[in-house]
Amino acid sequence: MQLSRFTDYSLRILLYLAINNGRRSTLHEIAEFYPISVEHLRKVVHELSRSGYINTYRGQNGGMELALAPKDIAIGEVIKHFEGHTSFIDCDRLSCKLAPVCTLKSVLMIGQEALYDKLNEYSLADLLESKPRMVKVLANPIY
Repeated sequence: MQLSRFTDYSLRILLYLAINNGRRSTLHEIAEFYPISVEHLRKVVHELSRSGYINTYRGQNGGMELALAPKDIAIGEVIKHFEGHTSFIDCDRLSCKLAPVCTLKSVLMIGQEALYDKLNEYSLADLLESKPRMVKVLANPIY
């Protein structure tokens, strides 16, 4: 399984906001820090806001900040939200003679849920606490 770029960017934004918690960050600041297109990030930020992970503000003092404490943002839930509930394989689109008797899809679904459950053992706060060097890099933005 490889995460989509959308999910990857979502996690990067959340990490950036978590370490800079207490101040609002702008879209341009984050785009410059990671180097990622502002337009691409705009779509990600919109979905993060819509899904309740961040708050966004317009105007001169605008920007974005976490809507939840970092300890309340489960990594598995974020990934599941952005990756969806799509199965690892798509048996419905394939013409497979095994489809009526195959148990692979159900086994993979069990594995996928186990993956999300394991990832949910970690919060955004856990990622930052265990990596002081990452915190140092994120805390010194280049804007």
